[in-house]
Amino acid sequence: MIQYHLISNFCNGAIIMPPRVSVRRIFLCVLLGGGALVLLTLNQKLSWVNVQSPTLLPHFRFQTARPLPAAQPSAEENSGQTEAPPLPPSREENGRAWFFSDGNVYPKRADVQPALFPEESSGDRIIEQLIYVPENYQGYDTQEKVILAYNGLNQWGQKAGPGTFHECPVNRCTLTGDRDAATDADAIIYKDHFTHPGVMRPSKQVWILYFLECPYHTQNVKLHDVFNWTATYRRDSDIVAPYERWTYYNPQVRQMAQARDYAANKTKKVAWFVSNCGARNGRLAYARELAKHISVDIYGTCGPLKCPRSDKKCFDLLDKDYKFYLAFENSNCRDYITEKFYVNGLGRNILPIVMGARPEDYERSAPDGSYIHVDEFASPAELAAYLHRLDKDNDLYNSYFRWKGTGEFINTYFWCRLCAMLHAPFKPKHYDDVNNWWRGPGVCTSRSWRNVET
Repeated sequence: MIQYHLISNFCNGAIIMPPRVSVRRIFLCVLLGGGALVLLTLNQKLSWVNVQSPTLLPHFRFQTARPLPAAQPSAEENSGQTEAPPLPPSREENGRAWFFSDGNVYPKRADVQPALFPEESSGDRIIEQLIYVPENYQGYDTQEKVILAYNGLNQWGQKAGPGTFHECPVNRCTLTGDRDAATDADAIIYKDHFTHPGVMRPSKQVWILYFLECPYHTQNVKLHDVFNWTATYRRDSDIVAPYERWTYYNPQVRQMAQARDYAANKTKKVAWFVSNCGARNGRLAYARELAKHISVDIYGTCGPLKCPRSDKKCFDLLDKDYKFYLAFENSNCRDYITEKFYVNGLGRNILPIVMGARPEDYERSAPDGSYIHVDEFASPAELAAYLHRLDKDNDLYNSYFRWKGTGEFINTYFWCRLCAMLHAPFKPKHYDDVNNWWRGPGVCTSRSWRNVET
């Protein structure tokens, strides 16, 4: 404030002089005083900027659409740091279809209509539906299809709106659980239980029956001419919804050499985790008869050993100690193959022994040479004899694992397939008697399939 004091002394000196007014001195006092005020104001503004700028800069960077690249660290600064993960492969670098775990090749519009429905093919048509894009499909210019989950979306684990379809090649669909949409929806899907909506069905609206349990444990639907499509684990459903779906990377390569011995350090024979002791197919009686000829360790309600299936260590026993696992379903029904086989059996380094669906159903659903079906043997004693042979022959035992690495259990993207089919050219269809189709003669049996006439 030296300038301020100089001005004061100068002006004060002018005031105590004899009463003689000097215009020049007054002008100089005013000029110097104004200059001092300007300097004081400027100094305050500079101080404010220095305090505020550190908080303004981060806000500026946050709002920048594309941040400036950071300076590259030197070799010394970079030592000890992990490298950035590699970029995902481009579409040209990966030849696998989009539904594989690392697939990125998406389909183009179909020039020829593929086989989408059971009357057009004896297969499950899952792959055909996954890669189907209708010829007239125009992406977001295509009218959105509305799918009503009549029994609510909670049991599906889905949310209302189009989000479920974002990954789909054909994604112009939306989900709703609002029953008021029953008259306008393009499709109504009934999961596990059917209740008539009480409205007349429009001519092009599709009603779909969805069952994942076997006929013994599902609703008896006695109404005729109600459903247009079915969605179940059965291969002759319109939209097949299996528990799992094995798909080879290359259909010409179904086996490959393995780098490990799957029999190594395994000292126990057969294991079974079971809680339902009253299954209709007599699986418990079969297991007990089998145990007369080979060691069978039964865990759970139906046996002497205890290990809760919720404990991961229980299933680790299968990989570590046992050579065989009884993947016995609770019912012998066509195509009824559940996680007992796929997860507890093939999902482990153990050889599953299966009972449930027909032998030909397993042949179409499982990797080649990956299991043993009880119906391949005339009796439990005959099966036990073969298991003893496998136990002594490591090469023969390991031959059942040569499928590993040749493919994977894919996500079958049920909702994507449904959306694509709703955009396909409309074909009128209905089930005269869906109950007979679902639980009619030859669908299930309480006996071995060896004793069922085909």
